[in-house]
Amino acid sequence: MKLNIKSKDFNIKSSSETPLLWVLRDELGLTGTKYGCGIGVCGTCAVLIDGRAERSCLIPIMGLEKSKIITIEGLSADGLNKLQKAWVDIGVSQCGYCQPGQIITAQDLLNSNPKPTDDDINSAMSNNICRCGTYNKIRQAIHLAAKE
Repeated sequence: MKLNIKSKDFNIKSSSETPLLWVLRDELGLTGTKYGCGIGVCGTCAVLIDGRAERSCLIPIMGLEKSKIITIEGLSADGLNKLQKAWVDIGVSQCGYCQPGQIITAQDLLNSNPKPTDDDINSAMSNNICRCGTYNKIRQAIHLAAKE
């Protein structure tokens, strides 16, 4: 089976029932996508599939052959994209564990709504858990990225 990840085709050896998260981490070594809860609740494992944030711990790789998958490592070909730069500029990360999923979800929001309000951000990000509680900084970083 072939999967398109970060705009590259990969030959996948894992079983078609294997969740995408484990293919990314264990087979391809793309460890930016993190394991959080394993049941799709926390958002830590989010990746973009055809431009939409999805929980990779829940999605088996079967049926993804024609999809474009973007991990945190693939958001920019030349360093950090504007959202990642805003994350750094605002100093969002504390422990940083949830941040790949947070950034992927924020990218999904900006893909569909380039000028989100606080309510838009709160709604879009509400299913991503940050144990450090950096929600205000996350909102600030999304607004900063939206300005650029």
